[in-house]
Amino acid sequence: MHTLLQNDKKRSAEGKDCTVTLNKDYTSPNTQFSFDVNGNTLFKKDACNYINVLSVKDLNTLDNTSLLDIYLSKANVVEPHYHQNAAELVYCISGAAVVSLINPFTNELLHFPIAPGQVANVPQGWWHYEVATVDCTHLLAIFNAPTPEVILGSDILKLTPANVLAHTYCLNEAKVKDTLAPVKPRTFIGPPADCCEPANVMAENAAAPNMPAYQYPGTQPVAQGYGYQHYPMQGYYAQPYAQQYREQPYSQSYPTYQNQAVQE
Repeated sequence: MHTLLQNDKKRSAEGKDCTVTLNKDYTSPNTQFSFDVNGNTLFKKDACNYINVLSVKDLNTLDNTSLLDIYLSKANVVEPHYHQNAAELVYCISGAAVVSLINPFTNELLHFPIAPGQVANVPQGWWHYEVATVDCTHLLAIFNAPTPEVILGSDILKLTPANVLAHTYCLNEAKVKDTLAPVKPRTFIGPPADCCEPANVMAENAAAPNMPAYQYPGTQPVAQGYGYQHYPMQGYYAQPYAQQYREQPYSQSYPTYQNQAVQE
């Protein structure tokens, strides 16, 4: 075994591929080979909505892998975000969810429903979010980095000055401040626990001019083929899914939902 490690060091020094990790001391009494992720909570909204994490900080023999263990109830959302240091493979263990992402090369917002045993892949740095469509949804997010890093939409909204947003997009600064005031940094799972009832939010939005109500996933189940919705980067969108998914259709039905954008 010692000779094997020496050979691997030699190959590494020669710039050749090395299959043995050399920057870890596996003889150390502090070496860790197992860890209980259940006790390592990154964020908890309530008993049904929380995220556990595993990184090299928790398990020091991890190489280029980390994960988030995600639990969601219906209509809860892992908020829009992106990972600046890793791609993300989302695997559905139980329940069902829709993984949505913006393809920066085509300027499309794409939606991928996943059920148990199915995955959706999010390339590194792509804006995305996940919506649970049934209760007791359990997702595993796997990253090709020893520690998953993240930029959250809530942080962007809170840290960007309202006057900058207003000036850049020709908006009313007072309305921007009022609209974004309830946003909490590091929301992680939305809507926040202290948010008013979704039905009330939908009613308020429906009463606003030129603003279609947000349809929460699962409120109007229909049997239809899955499809991706083209997202025009200019303007707003609220039309239901209309096109077939590029992936093979799944057998189960998926409750449609609409998107809403706030308009001044």
